[in-house]
Amino acid sequence: MDKSLDERKYIFGPVPSRRLGRSLGVDLVPYKTCTFDCIYCDLGRTTQKTILRQPFVSPEEIRRELELTLPILEKKPDYITLSGSGEPTLNENMGEIIHLIKRITFIPLAVLTNGSLLFIEKIRKDLMEADVVLPTLDAVNPLTFECVNRPHLSLKIDEIVSGLIQFHNQYRGQVWLEIVFCRGFNDEMFEMTELKEVIEKIQPDKVQLNTPVRPPAENFAYPLTLKRLEEIRTLFGNNAEVVSEFAAPMGDSIESDKDAEIINLVKRRPCTVEDISKALGLHSDEVVKYLGKLMREGRVHYRMHEHHCYYESTLIH
Repeated sequence: MDKSLDERKYIFGPVPSRRLGRSLGVDLVPYKTCTFDCIYCDLGRTTQKTILRQPFVSPEEIRRELELTLPILEKKPDYITLSGSGEPTLNENMGEIIHLIKRITFIPLAVLTNGSLLFIEKIRKDLMEADVVLPTLDAVNPLTFECVNRPHLSLKIDEIVSGLIQFHNQYRGQVWLEIVFCRGFNDEMFEMTELKEVIEKIQPDKVQLNTPVRPPAENFAYPLTLKRLEEIRTLFGNNAEVVSEFAAPMGDSIESDKDAEIINLVKRRPCTVEDISKALGLHSDEVVKYLGKLMREGRVHYRMHEHHCYYESTLIH
């Protein structure tokens, strides 16, 4: 790995994304700064729940790291993705950062957002140059919304839905709407019927059905089976799809030896995502992706303790 990449604070990867293929991430907010505290979040509980936009990262810092990273990638990523440690629309420089990235590269730009602030006109305007926006809408019933997403107290689901409708009416790019289903919370028929009615008003280009596949913030956020997701897919129509596991090879030397480094670390003591991130100098999103791969391979397992997820090696110490 190029030693200069150690200087990166905001750009990470490329990492395998189940929705976007090979994704070069751009993190615009501090760790776990979000408008929601979703029960299924694989980065853990939100520590800074806010709706206040701030200039967390400057456009010039993103430019420097992007110009450092792009020339040394062995293979071009499928997307540059604004995502990472929290809700990217909370960065008030987001529009300028998107504009800057579009001037630097022709790689498509995606924005992963929970969609909670799209009722704000400035945020809708900031997103107009993105190629794909991927908002999430897990429930439209107010009680279910509160239970699953645990939003900032000022946020109301009707306002969020209105923002999604307004955004898609103004936006010329693709909108891929994600629904994350948690068993016993938002998978009942009346919940899905309400969701379907609202989605027909939003008219996204895709409806992507998902469920927790990595350890969630709360151990009661149980996933649905693939069979159940396929049954639900038929309800949502032809533009609905079940999000599948990422299968394409990555192939960049940037990711070499990371599996072994993580295994060596968790063989010695149980570690959280944050522990591994700090120890190895990896972005938390990168750590989550590697751990997902290692868990599928049976080399790592996890256990919950005091609402924290600890990873351990399955190998004999």
